[in-house]
Amino acid sequence: MARPDPSTADTRRAAPTPTSGARSFSEALRERDDAALVALLRARPDLASPSPSTIRSLAARATGRASVDRALAELDTFALQVLEAFAVRGAEPHDRAPHALRVSDVVNGLGPADDVSPDALTAAASATADRLTLLALVWDASPDAAEPDLRAAPGVLEAVGPYPAGLLAPEAATAPDQDALDPLDDAPPGARAILEALAWGPPVGVAPRSDARGIAATRWLVERGLLERLDGDDAGRVALPAPVALALRGGLTHRDVRPGPPVPDRTPHAAATVDAEAGRAAEESVRLVADLVHAWEQAPPAVLRTGGLAARDLRRLALRLDVDEPTAAQVAELALAAELVADDGEVPASFVPTTLVDAWLADDVPGRWADLARAWLGSSRTPWVATTRDAAGALRSALDPTHTAGWAARLRRTVLDAAEASPSPLTADEVQDVLAWTTPRAVPPPEAVAGVWRGAELLGVVALGTLTGPGAALLAEADAGPGPDADPVAALDAVLPPEVDDLLLQGDLTGIVPGRPTRDLARLVDDAATVESRGGALTVRFTLDSVTRALAAGSAGDADTLLAALARHTRGTVPQPLEYLVRDAARRFGRVRVGAALSYVRVDDPALVASFLADPGLRATGLHQLGPTVLAAHVPAAELRAALASSGVSAALEDDEGRTVSTEADRPRTVPPGRRRGRSRYGAPVAASSGLPERAARAAGLVAARAEAVVAELRSRDALAHADASWGHGGEVVPAPDDGATAPGPEPARGGARGRRSAPTRGTTEPGDLLGLLHDAIAEQTLVSLETVDARGVPVTRTVRPLRLDAGRLRAVDPARDAELTVAVHRIARVVPALPTPPTTRTEDA
Repeated sequence: MARPDPSTADTRRAAPTPTSGARSFSEALRERDDAALVALLRARPDLASPSPSTIRSLAARATGRASVDRALAELDTFALQVLEAFAVRGAEPHDRAPHALRVSDVVNGLGPADDVSPDALTAAASATADRLTLLALVWDASPDAAEPDLRAAPGVLEAVGPYPAGLLAPEAATAPDQDALDPLDDAPPGARAILEALAWGPPVGVAPRSDARGIAATRWLVERGLLERLDGDDAGRVALPAPVALALRGGLTHRDVRPGPPVPDRTPHAAATVDAEAGRAAEESVRLVADLVHAWEQAPPAVLRTGGLAARDLRRLALRLDVDEPTAAQVAELALAAELVADDGEVPASFVPTTLVDAWLADDVPGRWADLARAWLGSSRTPWVATTRDAAGALRSALDPTHTAGWAARLRRTVLDAAEASPSPLTADEVQDVLAWTTPRAVPPPEAVAGVWRGAELLGVVALGTLTGPGAALLAEADAGPGPDADPVAALDAVLPPEVDDLLLQGDLTGIVPGRPTRDLARLVDDAATVESRGGALTVRFTLDSVTRALAAGSAGDADTLLAALARHTRGTVPQPLEYLVRDAARRFGRVRVGAALSYVRVDDPALVASFLADPGLRATGLHQLGPTVLAAHVPAAELRAALASSGVSAALEDDEGRTVSTEADRPRTVPPGRRRGRSRYGAPVAASSGLPERAARAAGLVAARAEAVVAELRSRDALAHADASWGHGGEVVPAPDDGATAPGPEPARGGARGRRSAPTRGTTEPGDLLGLLHDAIAEQTLVSLETVDARGVPVTRTVRPLRLDAGRLRAVDPARDAELTVAVHRIARVVPALPTPPTTRTEDA
C-alpha cells in the first residue's frame, strides 16, 4: 500500500472537556527551586535570551516550537523513544480525565531490548525520565502522589512529528483495543497484510485503485472500524487508528528499543599498539607539514581569484609529499589552520609561510604536533570538501575561504567523544551509526564524519579505530586546560620511540638512520640527502644535487664543515666515495660566487665572464663587467642568483668578506591573519596553549552566571505579580466570570499607598504570559475568556476552550455557539482564565 508524505497527516482533534486535580506545566516550573531552574537554563540556554518576564513567560517559551525543536535535537534515540512513549501513553481520550503515568507504564510499552535486562532497562528509562524532567520536556502533574505522574510538556506532541511512535491521533491512544481484532478471523485475503503494513507506521496509506482484492479488503476493514478514510472516497487515503495499531503491536509503542549506541563486536587493540601507531602518524603529519612549508617558501603557489589553491598546485604538492590529493589537501588545511601559511595579500597573491613558521620549525616534534592538533580541533574549516565536485560539477579547490562551517569544530569533538566512549574500535561508518543514535534528529552528513575521521587518523588523534593517549590528552586540555593528565605534548613524547643519533653510512652513497633521528641529525639528512624510504628505519641517498643544496642553503658551511657533521653522527669514518662527492660538489659550487652591489658576480675563470655577458637570459639583470673576474648587476643578490640558476649555473651567496652565507633570509614570510587582526594565535613560543580551554571555561561561566541572574529576576517579578493579583481581597485571588469581565471587588481602603491603587484585572496582555495561559488551558482542558480584535479594530470577547496552538494560530471551541474557530495569535489582546466563582457572598463597604 502506498504511503503519502507525512506532512499531509490528518490533524483533526475532538474538543476536550474540562478536568481538574493536577497542576499545570507553569505551576510545575514555578515550584522548582532555584538550582533546578538554573540547571534548566544552562541545559536550554535559548530560554534565557532574552530574559523572560515571568515564570509563565518562561513556560510559554519552553513550550514554543522553536525551543522544543532545539531541545529535541540534543536527545539521543532512547530519550526520544521514552519521550514519545510519555506523549502517546499520557494522551487521553477527551471523554475522561487523564490518569497517572508511571515510568513502569512507559517501560512496559517500550518492549524488550537486545542484551539488556528488564531491570537495567527500567533504570535507564528512570534516568532518562529525570533528564527529560530537568529539560522541562516532561513534568510531574501530581507532586503529592506516591509515584510521579509524568506527562509530556505542551508542544512536545506536535514537535516529535506527525506520527509519534508511528501512531495516528495519539491523543486517543491510551490502550490497545484487543476486541477490535476479533473480526480478523473472518477477514478476506489481503486484509491482514494491509494492517501489518501500517502497524508500525506511518499509519497512513493510499487505498488501492485497480487491485480488486485490495479494494475489497480495504472496504471490509473500513466497515469494521479497523481503518478510517481520510478523504471520503474509496480511492483516497486511509489511516490505521491508534488503538488498533497498539493491539497489532501487542501493546508496544516501539519495536526496536536501543538504550545505548551500537557497539561493534570487535576485539580492542592493545594500548601499546595503538600508541605506537599514534606516534608514527603524529611524526608523519609533522613531517608533511614541514615539507609543505619548505616547498612553498621555495615556490609559493598562486592564490586563485576565488581564494583557493589551484588543482595543478595541489597535484604538485601531492607529488612532493608522495601522498594522494585528498591527503595533500588535508595537510594544506592543517598548515592554514595553524597559521603556518597564509595568503600574503599581494598582487598577485600567493600562499607563503608566515612569521610563525621559524619558531614552529625550531620546536621539537611533540610541540609542533600539539600546535597542529589544537588548531585542527578548534578549526571551523571543512577540508573534506576539497577535491569534490559541487552540484554544477565544478571541482572544489583546497584552501577555499568559503569551506567553513560553524558546526565543524563541534563535529570534531562529537566524533572524538564517540571514539572515546566506545569499548571497541570503530570505523568511520560505525561512528556515523553512533552519531545517528546520539542525535537522531540532527545527524551529520556521512562525508563530513568520514572527513573528520580521516583528519584524526592523519594526526594520530585516532589510531586503529581507537582514541589514542595523545588524543585523550588533547580532549582533556580542551575541557579543563593544561594539567598533568591534559598535556598533549607530554602524552605524545611518551609514545614516540626514543631518538637515535646514529647514521650508518654505506659505500654506495646511502645512509640508514635506525629509528627516530634527533633534531640535529634530521636537519642534516634533510639538507644534505634525499629520502629513499621510510618505515622502521630511514634510508637516504647522497647525490651531487643534494650536497649542493646543503652548501647553497648555508647550513652546511663548506666541505670540511659538512664532512665533520657527518663524522659526528656515524660510528666509523666517512666512506671515501661520500667524501669525494662532498669535496667535488664544494669545488664546483664555489667556482661562482654572488654578492651585492646591488649585486655582483665573482668568478675564478675569466672565460665565464664573457659567457655571462653573452647569455640572453641574464640581460634583464643588467650585468656589466667590473674586472676580469667580477660582474655587477642592477638587481638584488637573491634575484641574480635565481637568474643564474635558470641558466644552469649554481652560484654560492657570499658576504662582504667572501664567506658563503645561508639563503634563509631569502625565504618569503607573511604576517598570519591572527596578527593582522591585532591578536596572535600563538604566544612567543609556538608550543604555547591555544587558549581554547580558557575560552570554553569563560563561556561556560558566562552561561551559568546569566542563568543565575535570570532565575533571581524571575523570582522577584513572580513575587510582585502574586502580590498585585491578591491585593485588596485579603490575599484571595478573585476569579473572573466566564464572560471575561472583571469581577467586582471591595472598595479600596482610604488612606495609605494601597488605598490609592485600584485592584488589577486578572489575566494578562503580555505576549509571553498570554501564550503560557493558552498552553495551560490546552493541557488542563479548561475554558478561558478570550479577547480578540477583529479586522476593523473592534474588540470581541468570548469564552472558548483552546484545542491547539501552533504556527501562530489558536484552534479553539466556542461551547456557547457549538462552533470551532481559528484565531491568529497576533489578534489576541487578552486571555483570562474562566474559573468557577467560589460560593461566597460579597458585601460592599458602607
